[in-house]
Amino acid sequence: MLTKQYDPLKGKILEVLDYKGKIVNEKLEPKIDDETLLKMYKTMVLGRIADVKALQYQRQGRMLTYAPIKGQEAAQVGVIAALEKQDWMVPAFREMAGMLYKGASLKQLYLYWYGNEEGNHFDEDLRILPISVPIASQINHGAGVAYAAKVQKKEEVAVAYVGDGGTSHGEFHEGVNFAAVFDLPLIVIIQNNQWAISTPREVQTKAETLAQKAVAYGIQGIQVDGNDPLAMYIAVQEARKRAIKGEGPTIIEALTYRLGPHTTSDDPTIYRKDEDVAYWEERDPIIRFKQYLIDKKLWTEKDDEKYNKETTDFVNKTFKEVEKTGLIELDEVFKYTFETMTKDVAEQLADYKEYLKEAK
Repeated sequence: MLTKQYDPLKGKILEVLDYKGKIVNEKLEPKIDDETLLKMYKTMVLGRIADVKALQYQRQGRMLTYAPIKGQEAAQVGVIAALEKQDWMVPAFREMAGMLYKGASLKQLYLYWYGNEEGNHFDEDLRILPISVPIASQINHGAGVAYAAKVQKKEEVAVAYVGDGGTSHGEFHEGVNFAAVFDLPLIVIIQNNQWAISTPREVQTKAETLAQKAVAYGIQGIQVDGNDPLAMYIAVQEARKRAIKGEGPTIIEALTYRLGPHTTSDDPTIYRKDEDVAYWEERDPIIRFKQYLIDKKLWTEKDDEKYNKETTDFVNKTFKEVEKTGLIELDEVFKYTFETMTKDVAEQLADYKEYLKEAK
């Protein structure tokens, strides 16, 4: 079903690389320096390895519920690579690779999934908002950040992420409509990974694409091969230019696929077919981007083997550090609810301490 619906939409979606890593339109190939291309690839690989290991840690009972990103690395790194340092990233909860490219440390992101709120407190100069799990809430946050940039006359944009299922939520409409009415510098990335948990994309909307929803808001919308980091790069680059000129927001629908479960509490084998997964595994964004770099003489299989080993060692070392320092005191569970604990919260903390004392 999904294979037929989305294969291959030639001429209808923006793509630079085919699924084998070959250029399909040389005129579209972006001018990205070699250092940036390698950083993009290395970050995608780091995101993949950190993702696979996180799933293992969770299964071992060493990490809390986790939302895998496997298969969606290009839809994240290709976006952030096209931004400037002053631009804002407004994540949902499945954007680890993008946050890594923006400058967040792996330790910090692991702390978050470990249950330590310090992992959600990014350095101000990184311009990353806290991870936001409530579906589509990020669009309103992004619109607010973009509104502030316009009022302060700053040349910066906000990039907000949402899933295909999130486009069915009211906050998606409210945030995009507000941004459209005021011509705000907002870029909305719809990571259309085909599934909202177990709900398939086809029952989210009668619209042929999610990108075409931009028409109703009077803004630009484009459907992009989300497994092609170069296509995502040029789509965001163009959207950013328009936003800075005051020409309003853009909706970018990134066609991709969630190769793993929705979260570690999910079993995707119950609701999707193995042949669909196999189809998308052939279109793995890391495999195609690696081939592109090899063809450009920027990377080799030997380089890849060495980097994968070094990165795996780094990820394991990082998580061991998290396990040593990540546990928090009971008070911290309560103190982050408000800037200063209210009387009710303080009473709850006292009651729970008493409960723990009696349970011993």
